[in-house]
Amino acid sequence: MDCEQFNLFCSTFPATTHVVQWGNSDVWKVAGKVFAIGWQSRNAQPAFTFKTSDLNFEFLREYDGYIPAPYFASRGLKWIAQIETSGPLDDDLRYYLSQSYKIVASSLSKRKQNELGISPSLS
Repeated sequence: MDCEQFNLFCSTFPATTHVVQWGNSDVWKVAGKVFAIGWQSRNAQPAFTFKTSDLNFEFLREYDGYIPAPYFASRGLKWIAQIETSGPLDDDLRYYLSQSYKIVASSLSKRKQNELGISPSLS
């Protein structure tokens, strides 16, 4: 997945906003809360960061192509960076981005979810 595909995919989630911040990173939010970040790694390859469940964090931190997300994980947050972005991992990334969106959206109050038109089945 490249940055354009990443942005297109993240734009499909309800009530999301996109900003460019933190050193020219593509930052995706729902109700002002970050759920995904696209950025350039040190070797100028695309890399993608997302929030994850405790279980997926433990699994992915040891899995090739993923690392605990710089800055986030060092502060005890369960965020992972996919640093290997070859084609075979695209479906995995779509899944983890979807899960990240659901984790963040479900943390919103039911009232806020209703205001934003977020389906209870999504969150």
